[in-house]
Amino acid sequence: MKRKAEGSSSDGKKPIIKRAKSSLSPEDAKARFSKGLFDRADEFAAQYAKSWPYKHCVISELVDDALLRKVRDEIKANVHFTPKETDIYKIHQSGDLANLDGLEDEALAKLPSLLALRDALYSKTFRDFVSHITGCGPLSGRKTDMAINVYTPGCYLLCHDDVIGSRKVSYILYLTDPETPWQPEWGGALRLFPVIDREGKDGEVAKTPLPDVVKVIPPAWNQLSFFAVQPGESFHDVEEVYHASTPEELEKNAGRIRMAISGWFHFPQPGEEGYVEGAEEKAAHKSGLMQLQGNPDQHDRPLPNPVEVEKIVAKEGDDFPLDEADLEFLLKYISPTYLVPDTIDNIADQFEEEFSITLADILHPKFAAKLRKYIEEQEAKPLPEDSEKLEKTGPWKVAVPPHKHRYLYMQPGKQEIEPSPLKELLEVLLPSRQFRVWLQMATRSTIESYDLVARRFRRGQDYTLATGHEGKPRLEVNIGLTPTDGWGDVNDDEDDDEEGESSEEEQASSSKKGKEPATNGKGKGKAKAVDADGDDEMKDVDDIVELEVGGHEVYMAGDEDDDGDAAIYKSSEDDDNILFFQAATWNKMTIVLRDSGTLRFVKYVSRSAKGDRWDISATFEIEEQDEAPGSDEEVEAGPSKAGNDDSEEEFQGFSDNDMGDESD
Repeated sequence: MKRKAEGSSSDGKKPIIKRAKSSLSPEDAKARFSKGLFDRADEFAAQYAKSWPYKHCVISELVDDALLRKVRDEIKANVHFTPKETDIYKIHQSGDLANLDGLEDEALAKLPSLLALRDALYSKTFRDFVSHITGCGPLSGRKTDMAINVYTPGCYLLCHDDVIGSRKVSYILYLTDPETPWQPEWGGALRLFPVIDREGKDGEVAKTPLPDVVKVIPPAWNQLSFFAVQPGESFHDVEEVYHASTPEELEKNAGRIRMAISGWFHFPQPGEEGYVEGAEEKAAHKSGLMQLQGNPDQHDRPLPNPVEVEKIVAKEGDDFPLDEADLEFLLKYISPTYLVPDTIDNIADQFEEEFSITLADILHPKFAAKLRKYIEEQEAKPLPEDSEKLEKTGPWKVAVPPHKHRYLYMQPGKQEIEPSPLKELLEVLLPSRQFRVWLQMATRSTIESYDLVARRFRRGQDYTLATGHEGKPRLEVNIGLTPTDGWGDVNDDEDDDEEGESSEEEQASSSKKGKEPATNGKGKGKAKAVDADGDDEMKDVDDIVELEVGGHEVYMAGDEDDDGDAAIYKSSEDDDNILFFQAATWNKMTIVLRDSGTLRFVKYVSRSAKGDRWDISATFEIEEQDEAPGSDEEVEAGPSKAGNDDSEEEFQGFSDNDMGDESD
């Protein structure tokens, strides 16, 4: 998946002023850091050499305290932030601080301490200090790459290794409230993942990150964490900043605002000391080989498990190929409404026109009641947090690797599943000839194979990152089985006693490409808003934080722009390209015709959710048609931004260049 490292400003805004960066003497540079810091270089190098799961270092009281307090005050008073959300993160981000020199004199005069700090961090004195500790060789002073990131309650960054372009060392300098020490139970920690070597079928060894973090580094005022960027090894995330239980607690905690300056040191650039022609390209090539060595995809779980089936071709003149016995079988599981010929025709008409459809109350009320009871009972049982222990104590397996996805899953035919209504869906209904006949009628397609998996996304832990699909169009069916409410689905507020009472029109609701499903509203899962900003001076970090719990499934058009981030779907400066959006829900089936190049992901489930997200996800390969419905039509972009109702004032003063989006 593409991640942009640098953006460009081409929107007609004022050109950046070219201003030479100052060169600090060793004395001036050292004066901006804590007294005696540079005398401890060997101590920090020893700490770095002994660290685990990969080499990293944590330095407390890095910067002169008075200077850093001024920096924080300047940021609060003068810096604006853009809220951004993709499959992998949810943050508030400033512009690239490399462009501070490009500000007008009046604007730059408001940020003298921030400029002084930036110049100190990229001074030769400090670069040599970092190089000595890490043993990574010379670092560029010309290529400054840093931004201010603010995590308010509900924000996070998922697992990644920071490998983009010429990055050599990654760092995070925390500017949390110095008067209200950050507490570990608030979340927001930098967390490191272990990597193990796995031998593949071909005998080659691949580095693969494990699903559970082993090192947790909570934020602290004036603390620097850094590590060398290592392909396939430096995997880390930023823990969700957890919501407070009450507005009063949040105010007492100073809003739980995790502010940090984060960025990277890069390879020396042409003309700089230590520049070696071709070294950056060689490192990039090596990084690419490292990512591919040992065919790491073979260690992904779950792997596709398609089951080929004999094609069911309706006889000429047979408009309804389900006989009485077939209907009797289907009635055990599917609501009678959906077995009426006229209803199936209506579904097929809508699907043929719109390529996706949402069917409410799909399961028979009696079966749905049994299934719900079973799932609620399972949710009431605690699960081990350790993945290895969890897999030994029940049927669930953990999806890996975490830089692609993490959730619990069960695959029919791959593991022993205890008798339950969930097993009946997986092993009886969905693989059956009768269901395939029904699905073929509902989509006017011919099924060639199926692949099924039951999924459980634990709150505060699980997600899938955006992945593409290459090949011919296929049907992707999802049955939402989440028994709790508060996810943003339209049925959250409906009385459970009315289940199964929807009209045909309500049940066969649909969602056009480029628009959010008509049944889903905004799908944001809002709860009562609370004041998340304990400081009135903070600018453009939302004063009101809506309780968004995630868990929604999103289909997006792939981004053909190599400089763009294909998975940005909520930002005040980006147009979304959502094709289909479904909040976690109960007893609702979605059917999507997924074209080649379409991205898909399930948003990280916040710990604030009332329960876990449950579903069954199914893929049905279908016979390719001579001309796919609507293949000549241009897909229209959605008219509204999902979940982005309020206009946000963007970061002002710097250029529009973004930091690399995977910023800590």
